[in-house]
Amino acid sequence: MVLKLYAEIVPEAGSVLVAMVLLEKKIPFELVPIDYSKGEHKTPEYLALHPFGRIPMIDDDGFILYESRAICRYLAEKYADQGTRLIPTDLRAKALFERGASVEVSELFPQLMKVGAQLVFNPLSNVPTDEAALAEGQAALAKTLAEYEFIFGKQRYIGGDEFTLADIFHLYAAPILIKAGFDVITDKGPNVKRWWNDLVSRPSWIELQAGIRSVAMY
Repeated sequence: MVLKLYAEIVPEAGSVLVAMVLLEKKIPFELVPIDYSKGEHKTPEYLALHPFGRIPMIDDDGFILYESRAICRYLAEKYADQGTRLIPTDLRAKALFERGASVEVSELFPQLMKVGAQLVFNPLSNVPTDEAALAEGQAALAKTLAEYEFIFGKQRYIGGDEFTLADIFHLYAAPILIKAGFDVITDKGPNVKRWWNDLVSRPSWIELQAGIRSVAMY
């Protein structure tokens, strides 16, 4: 049974992480498109599989899994020897990968979401911008990216000198802001810019900009 991915046709946020892993690992899958505007994520049938009613979700021959980072780790380990190796096996290299993944979720992601709340999500809900909260979020984000600039002065990727799942995790929030016209990455220093351009130049990322398609075989 081919793996099923429940996601948007044009992925964002967590869906894009899972789709990137599927393409990088060359994993056959079937897309089950979920239309938020029609409430397809809140139907009784969908909620029976995903109690929070969100996407992405996978069905791997009856094994149901949600939460994008958990899905990505599962796929990267199940298909470890297929496609791009996304989680190192060497103990120290894996420790650096885990450090990079922790940095993303604890240091960068919260700052991106603070800025995103004011610049992207509040306007979508017709909520006025909180200028004080925006300034605080932008200052915190600038500080974090200055630390990233230092890190990338010493290594090529966030988890060391090899591209890993920790780099893919960074594609959750930043592209949403950039697509909305707020470039929060590429103007923050040459090392960060070099790393970010490397990520968004990958064939898997370029392919996803046109939308996800079911892939029966590679």
